[in-house]
Amino acid sequence: MTTTKANKYAVPALDKGLDILEFLATKDIPLSQKEIADGIDRSANEIYRVLVGLESRGYLIRDDVSGKYRVSLKLFTLSRRLSPIDKLRQTAIPIMEDFAANHGHSCHLSMLHQSQVMVVVQARSPAPVSLAIAEGTLFPSVQSTSGRLLLAHSKEAVRELIYERDEDYVAMNTEQRQALDANLNDIVKKGYCFTHSLLTEGVTVCAAIVGEPNGAVIAALSVSSLTSSIGKDTDQQALIEAVIDTANKISERVGC
Repeated sequence: MTTTKANKYAVPALDKGLDILEFLATKDIPLSQKEIADGIDRSANEIYRVLVGLESRGYLIRDDVSGKYRVSLKLFTLSRRLSPIDKLRQTAIPIMEDFAANHGHSCHLSMLHQSQVMVVVQARSPAPVSLAIAEGTLFPSVQSTSGRLLLAHSKEAVRELIYERDEDYVAMNTEQRQALDANLNDIVKKGYCFTHSLLTEGVTVCAAIVGEPNGAVIAALSVSSLTSSIGKDTDQQALIEAVIDTANKISERVGC
C-alpha cells in the first residue's frame, strides 16, 4: 500500500486546528464545542485540547456565559502584515479618506481571499448617514459586486478555480453561467461596475478596479449607498467618475 506524501507528513493536531478555524470562519454566530465537533466530523473530546490551545493563542474567543467559540480577528491582523496587502492598505487609506470626506460616501477596498472577497480596509464617511463595510468582512465572489469586478479582471485560471469552490456558481445552470460571463465581459469593457446589490435590497454599489487587469495584485474599490441617495443620473455619473478616479490614484501610488 502506497503512503501519500500528505498522509506521511500529516500532523493530526494541526489538521484539527485548521479544520476548526476554517469551519468557524464560515459561521456568523458562536458555536459550542459539540456543534464545532459535529461540523468538522470529529468527537467533542477529540477537539477539546485544540480549542483550548487556539483560545490561549488568541485565535478563538470563548464567551464566558455560553461557553461558545468564535474566531477572533488575529488571522486578519496577521494577514495585514503581509505584502502586498500591507503596502496596498497604507497607500490606499489617505486617498480613500479624502474620497469619503469630499463625496460623503464611505468606501472600502476588497481583495480575493480563499475564493471569497475580503474587505481589507475601509474609510468611513463623515456624513450623518452612510453605509460602511467592516474590515475583515467576507462576501461570496459570484454574488457580490466587488467579487464580479475582481473575477472580471482575474486571470482565467484564477477565475476557474474560484468557480469550482463557489456554491452559487456550482448551482447555476448553463444559461445563468452564460449570463454571468456576459456580465463580466461588460464590466471589463466599461472599466467599472455600477449596479443594485445582489446581496442587500435597497443598496447600490459602485466599484472600480485597482491595479492592472490580470495583474498579480488587484483590488476592488467599492462604494455602497442607499439607492434613494443616488437616484439622479447626474449623481450616478459623478459617483462613477469619482470612484474610478480614486481607484486610479491608488493604482498609481502603489505601483500596480
